[in-house]
Amino acid sequence: MHGEMGTVWRPLPILRFSPSANASLLLNTHLNQLMMTSFASQEATPLLDALSLCANRQNAAFYTPGHKRGQGISPAIATLIGDTAFRADLPELPELDNLFNPQGVIQQAQALAAEAFGSEQTWFLANGSTCGIEAAVLAVCNPGDSIILPRNVHQSMISALILSGASPIFVQPDYDLSSGLAHGVSPAAIAHALTHYPSAKAIMIVSPTYHGVCPNVAAIAQLAHQHHIPLLVDEAHGPHFAFHPDLPTPALAANADLVIQSAHKVLAAMTQAAMLHVQGRRINRDRLNQALQLTQSTSPNYLLLASLDSARQQMALAGHDLMTRTLSLADLASHQINALPDLSVLTNEAEGAIPGFHQLDRTRLTVDVSGLGITGFAADEFLHEQFSVTAELPTLRHLTFIISLGNTLEDIQRLIVGFEALVEKQGRQGGQGISLVETQYIASRGDGGDGEDGGGNVGWALPTHHLSAPFGEGRNRKDGEGGGENAIQNPQSKIQNPLIQIPLISPRDAFFAVTETLPIEQAVNHICAELICPYPPGIPMLLPGESITDTAIATLQQVLATGGVITGCSDPALTSLKVVKRVVKGP
Repeated sequence: MHGEMGTVWRPLPILRFSPSANASLLLNTHLNQLMMTSFASQEATPLLDALSLCANRQNAAFYTPGHKRGQGISPAIATLIGDTAFRADLPELPELDNLFNPQGVIQQAQALAAEAFGSEQTWFLANGSTCGIEAAVLAVCNPGDSIILPRNVHQSMISALILSGASPIFVQPDYDLSSGLAHGVSPAAIAHALTHYPSAKAIMIVSPTYHGVCPNVAAIAQLAHQHHIPLLVDEAHGPHFAFHPDLPTPALAANADLVIQSAHKVLAAMTQAAMLHVQGRRINRDRLNQALQLTQSTSPNYLLLASLDSARQQMALAGHDLMTRTLSLADLASHQINALPDLSVLTNEAEGAIPGFHQLDRTRLTVDVSGLGITGFAADEFLHEQFSVTAELPTLRHLTFIISLGNTLEDIQRLIVGFEALVEKQGRQGGQGISLVETQYIASRGDGGDGEDGGGNVGWALPTHHLSAPFGEGRNRKDGEGGGENAIQNPQSKIQNPLIQIPLISPRDAFFAVTETLPIEQAVNHICAELICPYPPGIPMLLPGESITDTAIATLQQVLATGGVITGCSDPALTSLKVVKRVVKGP
């Protein structure tokens, strides 16, 4: 294959070395040949090739890790995965380059990734998108600086605020009461925030959301650049967008300045492997490098890094065909399930009707099961236990499934059959649910979802009252309560929320404040000192610095009572909350 520079790339043979005096010389010669090869072709996998060569070298290892290339691994783990992966579990040997000062195969692999994904410069991340989000905020904000972001950010963004000392200006996403889903932020909401907070140093948005909804990234980028600040995009769930025209517009193509992608979520990289992309001059890349050294491990796993190299090659060479097949499977599942009675699938019909719903990733399947009178948690349990079909994200009303290049037609058929059985089962039982009040009562008495009420297991019960966007509260601009300039109304989607929300104190100040633990019923209107999330998706219901509300507590109790999982609370039973201790001033 001819690359752009006119050189011919040929795969180098994998050599098997014998333990002899010439083995090291032979390896070094082969690696030098590898380094001199032009990597203009996307067929190349420079990091993967170098790791393969080193893994097959026979030598006496007096370096980490302690298992010494798999020779000392436990028989238990060897039974599960063998020793091949351990032979490639190597440290930063000279031949493997250095993640924090790449000048060899890592530099070449990152350059190929930049070309494939459409950025000017790419960094490999071994600590997931979390470290990339944290580093991005550290790169653009000093302590006390303001950053505009949606309230439905991932918890890693709150960690970034705590680490950097930046102050959040939360913009409410478009919350659609008819579907019970929070979508993206609208350009109008971002413009409103910029008007009232012109000193903000950056904008961070989520695109796509966990449910595959993308806001109008290009319009938001234009707003950011008009104010001479960068747009950062958490595109953790969208690294595949660049490889098919029927997928949403990639954030980089929409002129975002910095984009973080979890290659492991939908591509063929290993769990925890991610990338960070930058273009333009609005990001200080030296400072970003420094920030990444703060948030990344000093012992990066080379298996993760090599999997990024191989995943990039796979998408660059076959991404269009793989995504064509994936979209076909996703469309089959969507059409078949949407045709079943009492089920509703999130489709692209809402594109443009809701300002924060600009595009939908069709490979993300979200099914509303509330019409069956059950919760998403209960539906997930049924599908998992009866059909070995496991969703990515169960919530009170929905199940969300990631359909990716790794799924097969058999997977989709099993998914459809599972939903058919679920509909039939609920049809026989009548699909009776219970009210929110009953759910709260059951949660408060501590049944934990195992008790019986109204003749049905709590796990199968759906609250009939739809909550408004169940996030904690801060102070609205001019202490508004959702009216006037702070509200957006969209009659089509029945949206009405305070537009801008600022925590009473910064997440960093709340994190380091003196705290106390209060019974749940006494915690309302106190400042939260914990980062509490239903997980997945890891979007905080309460975060440090926010005022604790009845609505947030009710929603969290609802999640627990119906079989969900909550992280971040020091009391897993949610009978108490940690709050910032109030200081009583003297006369």
